[in-house]
Amino acid sequence: MEYLEFEKKSELKHEYFDGEVFAMVGATLNHNRIARNLTGLLWHRLSGTPCEVFASDMRVKIAAIEKYAYPDIVIVCDQIEMEDAGLDCVLNPLVIIEILSDSTEAYDRGQKFIHYQLIDSFQEYILISQHGCDVVKYVRNRNDANWIYSSYADISQVITIESIDSELRLSDIYHRVELKK
Repeated sequence: MEYLEFEKKSELKHEYFDGEVFAMVGATLNHNRIARNLTGLLWHRLSGTPCEVFASDMRVKIAAIEKYAYPDIVIVCDQIEMEDAGLDCVLNPLVIIEILSDSTEAYDRGQKFIHYQLIDSFQEYILISQHGCDVVKYVRNRNDANWIYSSYADISQVITIESIDSELRLSDIYHRVELKK
């Protein structure tokens, strides 16, 4: 596929969907701090388990619609399925975390979530605001494939990532992040 060849040579990251290529823009200080906090916390919690956490450079393919995306955080457990020998495109994410930005928030909450749901292995979707203490979690109900919604807005709360049996304090996720009141 031309997109994959283009992406390997590009200095910027691009997402691909429906024949179009979209450049990924740089992230804010808050965005980077949240991503760093999450990656460190999750790496520590997943140490010694069959799961791994990957930051924003790990591309995910949504095979059903030939879409490629770069989630902020991806968790994969057991055998990692890759699209090609280049080892840069995951097919079986279990948990996807997006840190919301002004330019992508509506897309992350809407169409992108709809697309991610086409991945059979995908079980949890977590959306984190970089402006205020606001975390939303969706968990796939194994009985009927509906999604269960939870919301967290108090810095003292703990969020459980059920599919990896792990808890994270919002105060740790937002460590050193400047939140608007």
